[in-house]
Amino acid sequence: MKGKVVSINISDKKGVRKKPAKEAFIQTNYGIEGDAHASSQWHRQVSLLALESIQKMQAMGLKVSPGDFAENITTEGIDLPKLPVGTKITIGKNIEVEVSQIGKKCHTRCEIYNQAGDCIMPKEGIFVKVLKGGKIKEGDNITVISKH
Repeated sequence: MKGKVVSINISDKKGVRKKPAKEAFIQTNYGIEGDAHASSQWHRQVSLLALESIQKMQAMGLKVSPGDFAENITTEGIDLPKLPVGTKITIGKNIEVEVSQIGKKCHTRCEIYNQAGDCIMPKEGIFVKVLKGGKIKEGDNITVISKH
């Protein structure tokens, strides 16, 4: 299964929309440098959400873009929520990540939920641990290399 990186999104605070960056550095067992969610202390080091999921919200009339759901990497071409925990994925030339969680609990209603009455990140977003870091940029290929 192959896809690509549509957008890389970073914020220095948790709970806010992320801003797009053309490229970033993903650190092994940490996450994206400069992002508030990066940490070696937990399994949700980087979040991914498919452009196809964002397009569903756009079809409901919402004016949303990559990063608005606080995802670090917006992807295209891979059905992310169907990847089981433990799935290994490569991004670009040398980054390797492993799916660590599918979806999440929404502890507070985000501004997207308040606008639309729904939010896709809790159901369709995934989280990964970084096994091998490197530079990531828009347009990088994403390859699912093993499913557990």
